[in-house]
Amino acid sequence: MIETADAEPEYDDTAIRFLEALWGDGYLSPGGPEEVDRVVEGLSLEGRTVLDIGCGSGGITLHLVERHGAAHATGFDVERPVIETARQRAAARGLSDRASFVQAPPGPLPFADASFDVVFSKDALLHVPDKDALFAEIFRVLKPGGIFAASNWMISHDGEPSPEMKAYVAAEGLSFAMASPARYAQAMRRAGFADVSVRDRNPWYREVAREEFARLKGPLYATVAAAVGAAYVDKNIRTWEAMQKVLDSGEHRPTHLRGRKPVG
Repeated sequence: MIETADAEPEYDDTAIRFLEALWGDGYLSPGGPEEVDRVVEGLSLEGRTVLDIGCGSGGITLHLVERHGAAHATGFDVERPVIETARQRAAARGLSDRASFVQAPPGPLPFADASFDVVFSKDALLHVPDKDALFAEIFRVLKPGGIFAASNWMISHDGEPSPEMKAYVAAEGLSFAMASPARYAQAMRRAGFADVSVRDRNPWYREVAREEFARLKGPLYATVAAAVGAAYVDKNIRTWEAMQKVLDSGEHRPTHLRGRKPVG
């Protein structure tokens, strides 16, 4: 979530309320805890230290502690409103000793070398333009033998987006810096990651987004409009309509990534 130090946050209280109404308490990206579980499938987080990059309002960070047994999870985000919400959520659930939240401006991660066993991220890396610098930092803060596991929104190709993709990104109004799965894998390998794997999630989210769109227009409309205003919901209905087109064409490609920092 890229911003300058003085910029208005992209994920303000209204955005948090809207997205949590759609995706669940503490979740600012789709799929809820079930999709988080799929990202870390086959990994043991028991007793490990975890960094959650782009943690948003903290639901995922706390899930990694509660459900997956992480010894300590650190949520990091560049935006203050979501970090404040995450800290309140951790305190309310009695998890402040096992989950901490750090806010800092974009740039190098504010953590020492080899600080974490696992680095996790859910649909946040698309906000970072320089993928090579991003993965160099992720590699740096991982312990030798550590694992990177993430989900991220991507574009199927590098180069000029289609008019439909440009229309969708404009409708979102967020600082998207989308790149292809191949570009992400290249940046990971350049940083030094081994066992790099890429898993396409377009077929899954294409259908989930269709259900979200129907809920926004139908049963959720009145509830969400009461919380954030009808105009805000109407804007997002138009955004979902634009997103569905690029999901159906395959240009919008939610993707899982995984890699390992070699021991030697």
